[in-house]
Amino acid sequence: MKRNGSGGSADQTDTLTAETKSHQTSGKRIRSTENREARKWGPFSSLGRRIMAINLFSVIFLAGGILYLDQFRSGLIEARLQALVTNGRLIAGALGEAALREVALSGSVQRLTLDSRSIRRVLRRLSVVTNTPARLYDGSGTLIADSRFLISAGREIVFEPLPPPENTGQVRKFFGSLYDFAADLMPVSQDYPLYPGDNSLRSEDFEEVGWALKGDIGTVIRQTKEGQLFLTASIPVQGFKHVLGSLLLIEDGHEIDEAVRAAQVTTLIVISITVVINLLLSLYLARTIAKPVHQMAEAADKVRLGLGRRVDMPDFSARQDEIGDLSTSFREMTAALYDRMDAVEAFAADVAHELKNPLTSLGTAVDTFGRVKDAETRKQLEAVISSDVKRLDRLITDISAASRLDAELSRTEGEPVEIIKLIDSVVDMYGNGHVKSNVHVDVEITGSNIMIEGAPGRLGQVLRNLIDNAMSFSPDGGRVLVRATEEKDSAGVHWVQVDVEDQGPGIPENKLEAIFNRFYTERPQSEGFGRHSGLGLSISKLIIEAHGGSISAKNRMSSDGTVLGAKFTIRLPK
Repeated sequence: MKRNGSGGSADQTDTLTAETKSHQTSGKRIRSTENREARKWGPFSSLGRRIMAINLFSVIFLAGGILYLDQFRSGLIEARLQALVTNGRLIAGALGEAALREVALSGSVQRLTLDSRSIRRVLRRLSVVTNTPARLYDGSGTLIADSRFLISAGREIVFEPLPPPENTGQVRKFFGSLYDFAADLMPVSQDYPLYPGDNSLRSEDFEEVGWALKGDIGTVIRQTKEGQLFLTASIPVQGFKHVLGSLLLIEDGHEIDEAVRAAQVTTLIVISITVVINLLLSLYLARTIAKPVHQMAEAADKVRLGLGRRVDMPDFSARQDEIGDLSTSFREMTAALYDRMDAVEAFAADVAHELKNPLTSLGTAVDTFGRVKDAETRKQLEAVISSDVKRLDRLITDISAASRLDAELSRTEGEPVEIIKLIDSVVDMYGNGHVKSNVHVDVEITGSNIMIEGAPGRLGQVLRNLIDNAMSFSPDGGRVLVRATEEKDSAGVHWVQVDVEDQGPGIPENKLEAIFNRFYTERPQSEGFGRHSGLGLSISKLIIEAHGGSISAKNRMSSDGTVLGAKFTIRLPK
């Protein structure tokens, strides 16, 4: 005796499936059936770290270059001002000593003064040694000496420093020219007070001279209209602790500008290298992101347009990043789509085949009915016509329900289900006269408070299908046992197992898998033909797999190899 793939009548399995093959790859389910573990990412993903590294790389270099140049320029100016003050103190001390020496050599009492030929000679020589132009003002602020003029003729010494030997490379020379071109386009910023000019000799134009005549040391940074820097330091010249005059040192900031220019050219080279590196990294990023996405988009268009029977999505799973995950998801989605299409085609073919048989029988009976005059024969034909109509109605009802089940499962939200209460409520239907049968249904539970996530209505439907199926094959006075246990596998996953056992003839070994196929039905001889659509076990398999579990069938065997009955096993993750 072969076991029926259906579990009860159409009204007991009011929602049937349109598909049972490849359902583990279809859409969203109550519980995912994917075995692939979801990748866990930290606060920053792989692609996120790449993008941030590229952006920070350029920003840090640019900001560092700006901060470096600003501090470098300020440091140079501060160092030159300190050098001016140091040189000025040396020169002022020497001038004060020279004034005292003149008084001592004269041997007469006279007022200390800086307006003498020997003091101007000392100023000239010391300014040459320190390579710093110097001016000497007396106590009233009148200029009495200028190191730029010859003592004998009063003429200005004009000199022009020779440029250093040409030893710069072509790259630095190119960037230097580029920097000079850009600097000429930029307006000159007046960050410091305006320098009065070399032709201005009055002490009023240099406020630091007045500070020195009061005994203080003063330094001032000035700037010409063209942006050239001039550093000045004024030091009091003292004798017998009296301020005799003011020494004014003036230094051209050309060396500072050249040093800053050299640093800026270096920074420009670094920025250019950074831009090139940034460009290369951006191209790399575009290649690692945009190109794979473009390839997947092209493949998706081919799938949408139906170019080819099956279009394989590009596989980037080896990348171990978001693109790899997207590629894997696209491949699985495409495979699920093709499997769904194949299942729909197969379902349509099965439906056509199942509908064709009763339609053919019905057509033959209707044609024969008009030609037959015998009352008994006409009565038999009427019975055939009625049976085929009922069978068609049952098939159409079951197929209609099947077309809605898969969509319903994809939208159903899981809820806590207590397995013990669910089994008790289903079994109570068979013990309270709701189902007329002389087969007893017993329950055996191991454990307590067994909870899972799922749809209780659908899980109850599976239990009813299996119990109805077991009762239909059990002999009169037989027993159907529903057993529930829980266990933990080697991977640490907790499972709930529900077994439904009967005392029937068992299942042919070559049909243990086929009984879950659509429209597979072979019932006991005591049941009329066509009372079942053959979708009960297939829909049961679909519901269980939608919950992330599995369903299987096997025969119960005695020690001597005799078949004691069939057992259906449901395994659901907790």
